[in-house]
Amino acid sequence: MNKIRVAIAEDNQLALQALLERLKPYEEIKIKHISSNGSDLLDKLEEDNNLEIILMDIQMPVMNGIEATCEVIKRWPHIKILMITMFDDDESLFNAIMAGATGYLLKEDNGEMLYKAITDTTLGGAAMSPGIALRALKMVKTPFQGIKTTEDFGLTPRELELLNQLKSGLTYERIASNLNISYFTVRKHIENIYKKLQVRNKLEAVQKASDNKLL
Repeated sequence: MNKIRVAIAEDNQLALQALLERLKPYEEIKIKHISSNGSDLLDKLEEDNNLEIILMDIQMPVMNGIEATCEVIKRWPHIKILMITMFDDDESLFNAIMAGATGYLLKEDNGEMLYKAITDTTLGGAAMSPGIALRALKMVKTPFQGIKTTEDFGLTPRELELLNQLKSGLTYERIASNLNISYFTVRKHIENIYKKLQVRNKLEAVQKASDNKLL
């Protein structure tokens, strides 16, 4: 049985374990590399790029999935990339397609969908979650141009700095250390950010800031 050699770039350990569990039943899939950011992935591919597919998260520290995808396509065009993300907004999809990703899946997709996406991609297909496929079709009919009216919501440079670190998936403790401020100051800043953006959680904050070209 020919193995399908796969690398995974995912910084969230829970999401990574979920991916591995979903792929475990499929013996023909061999995981060759696991990386927590795009830069580490590129280093591993320099050592060994004999693989077919990369499952690439978008939001990662150091080097995100879009940046890493551009580099992989440039250096190793034989490798196909499937974006695996929790974000299903038009901008993330547009950026992934422009970077050269072959497919785009959501982290909530089940193991069977993931397996089929991998096998279809090796055969030259372009896999997408059903909801994502509808967005892509709409994008073809009306190309994404970022025409939404944007706002800055009165965010300060410090608050934007915190938002960028949140986008990278860093913990409050890590952000406090990076910015040389206290944990409680970080929490206060984030509370203010949520109020200004009128959101309830990190995911909504990052997505709304991205939609308005603040990140």
